Amino acid sequence: MEFFDAFSVSLQAVWNDSGFSAFTPGNGIMIVVGLLLLYMAFVKEFEPLLLGPIAFGCILANFPNTEFFGEEMNVMKAIRFGINYEIFPPLIFLGIGAMTDFAPLLARPSTLLLGAAAQIGVFVALAGAMIVGFDIKEAAAIGIIGGADGPTSIYLSIKLAPHLLGAIAVAAYTYMSLVPMIQPPIMKALTSQKEREVVMQELRTVTKFERVVFPIAVTIFVSLLLPPITALLGMLMLGNLFRESGVTDRLSDTAQNSLCNIVTIFLATGTGMTMNADDFLVPETLLIICLGLVAFMGGTAGGVIFGKIMCRMSNWTVNPLIGSAGVSAVPMAARVSQIVGMKSKPGNYLLMHAMGPNVAGVIGTAVAAGTMLAMLK
Repeated sequence: MEFFDAFSVSLQAVWNDSGFSAFTPGNGIMIVVGLLLLYMAFVKEFEPLLLGPIAFGCILANFPNTEFFGEEMNVMKAIRFGINYEIFPPLIFLGIGAMTDFAPLLARPSTLLLGAAAQIGVFVALAGAMIVGFDIKEAAAIGIIGGADGPTSIYLSIKLAPHLLGAIAVAAYTYMSLVPMIQPPIMKALTSQKEREVVMQELRTVTKFERVVFPIAVTIFVSLLLPPITALLGMLMLGNLFRESGVTDRLSDTAQNSLCNIVTIFLATGTGMTMNADDFLVPETLLIICLGLVAFMGGTAGGVIFGKIMCRMSNWTVNPLIGSAGVSAVPMAARVSQIVGMKSKPGNYLLMHAMGPNVAGVIGTAVAAGTMLAMLK
């Protein structure tokens, strides 16, 4: 009899320690959400490198009794530490900088204005978020989704609205993956056939001196103007300096490959782990996803409309389709400009021209985030 009593107690202890005993319907819903995101990442191939780890992190976050969020240090808590203390986003920007070619922007500096114009979506969504009841800091964090820059969205969310990080990150990366679906209808609706057929002149050759001076000059100017964004922009330009200097190939290769891949795994998985049922299954999440779409569409429209203005002012030498690349989904948004342009006029190669506003959008989103931090912190 004592044996059966002891056995019963042991079984009860095992049950109490298991995840099944504390499993809630909310956990189940979030695991299904994670599985859906995995499907989108690996079957539909929507940003698999980012959405895959986010999805799996979401699943891990919704297993009860894992002690991932307890007092004792563990690997998962260390990953969360890297997000909460803003370690991973600047490191991602180091890799992005090493992969980015600013030559198209330097060859046609006026495209910087297209990158700036595409940030209008950020402020449209910010206003919309305040109208539906979010406070100013939450609205700013939501609005930055319109920049289509995942690391910047995460960075600003951590600073201003950490409780919204999961929803904002998922919205940002989801809409980045849907660029080929979201942007073309807007681009076609806002441009005429004649505008879409504009052929742009070949870009001039950019000297090595210009390539090296640019990241240094931008870092000095923007860091003095907007100190809160120095960590992101400084690492972006340091990575680019590794690329362009010609004497740090090993550092450039490490930054854009090994380091960037490792940090992406940690950043995306840790972001997914913020998607626990208690924080994610709230009405605000749906609002954030809707506002994120408004932000992204507004950014695309803003870039295209300013592209139309530049088209007229330049005597029809600028194709307004490249304005849609002003959102910083590099290089996908530039490829969409190329695809839409080719469909309107076969042989009209816009890719390198669109890369100018595309990389300008990276800087523009960082500046927009820095402006918000300077005003709201």
